[in-house]
Amino acid sequence: MTPVEAGEIRTAAEQGRICALTAQCERDLQSCAKTYPGLFSGRPFDATLFNAVSMANAFGSPGCTREQLETANRTSLWIFALDWQIDYLATERADVDAVVAECLAAGRGEPPDGDVPLARFLTDIRERLATSPSFGAFEEVWTDELRRMLAAMAREWDWQAARTAEGKAAAGGGTRPGAVPPGPSLDDYLANADNFGSTFVNAGHWIFNSEPGALARLDALLEASRDVQQVLRLLNDLATYRRDVAWGDLNALLLGADRETVTARIAELVERCRERLGPLRGPCPAETAYLERQIGYSMGFYGGTDYWGEL
Repeated sequence: MTPVEAGEIRTAAEQGRICALTAQCERDLQSCAKTYPGLFSGRPFDATLFNAVSMANAFGSPGCTREQLETANRTSLWIFALDWQIDYLATERADVDAVVAECLAAGRGEPPDGDVPLARFLTDIRERLATSPSFGAFEEVWTDELRRMLAAMAREWDWQAARTAEGKAAAGGGTRPGAVPPGPSLDDYLANADNFGSTFVNAGHWIFNSEPGALARLDALLEASRDVQQVLRLLNDLATYRRDVAWGDLNALLLGADRETVTARIAELVERCRERLGPLRGPCPAETAYLERQIGYSMGFYGGTDYWGEL
């Protein structure tokens, strides 16, 4: 056996191990979906979504076990259910406010008021996270990330509702066909990238798994995660433009930016991520590698597909 052949075998074996971890994680998420069937009954919640969520986290933290990835996987899946309820099921602002209030209460550890599957699932995630010795010291960080994400989702709902209303008004006033109503600037849109949810996922993952030395730098890691989150937001937008047009979602390409502008912004953000991660590599090697792998994996993944199934 040549050294090249041996290297290929080792590479394939490592990839196979990560795929096995993905399969273990996917079975756990399928179990969650059976526990909360009402959350995942829409057509876009197909089998591929569960696999894609599991694979993303397995490739992001290939040294973890299924148990160590449980918080990240379940939180990621929960965010898809949350996004579905706010973006597609909410027909007025009161619906959004009700979802936000239910989730904030569950995040604080308050029992759900009645049979609210979204809140019950988050309660289960929180209870699992609370078994970590670090949760007591960082509970406020986790709940603050939850609050940021929910506020960002509500803000994007407002933006989209305003665009829809302006579009209807313009159409009624005889505006030329194809005119696009105004929306947030690209900078404002990216500043609202907490609606993507990856930093909330990362916060829980690190609180559950990281060593004290890394947790002592959690604020800096979360700031780096926000930069990564903006990269992922834009990679997602490049991949999902046609779907977002069909579904009525906001997308950077619908806010006056072309693909060249978005691609250039991604390159700038990746460079900023590298600079921000530099001082953290020594004390937080697993966490910085995790963020870099999120970028690299997403570049490959969004080059060919995205997470949602067909509407």
